[in-house]
Amino acid sequence: MLYVTDNITIEEWELSEQFTRAQGPGGQNVNKVATAVELRFEAQRSPNLSDPVKRRLQRLAGRRWNADGAIQILVQDTRSQARNREIARERLAELIRRATVAPKRRIATRPTLGSKKRRLKAKAVRGQVKSLRGRVETEE
Repeated sequence: MLYVTDNITIEEWELSEQFTRAQGPGGQNVNKVATAVELRFEAQRSPNLSDPVKRRLQRLAGRRWNADGAIQILVQDTRSQARNREIARERLAELIRRATVAPKRRIATRPTLGSKKRRLKAKAVRGQVKSLRGRVETEE
């Protein structure tokens, strides 16, 4: 069982792991041991997540969310399979934690009268500066 928050825990049947050979450093070990972990979480079918959390999770997951409604996380950071498993589970938990936070609704505001006057005054000053850049006419 994967603990995410006080209200959300992910059951083992919702997670599946597949191990493959990792890229990168590892010496002779890299050719023999499957240390890379691909963690798959059936997010769409999960009874532990509410619909708004699932929608936010889909948006946050981006490319990691596939057509089946599952999240795939690939980790090959370390040479240890056990550590890669831990990292993958931590990343999934953090992603779900971020999805549980509902964004604040933006309240539309209007500019104040003072800010409008300051903006128009600055525009007038700038226009005056630009108008003085023209050709200088001499009186003779």
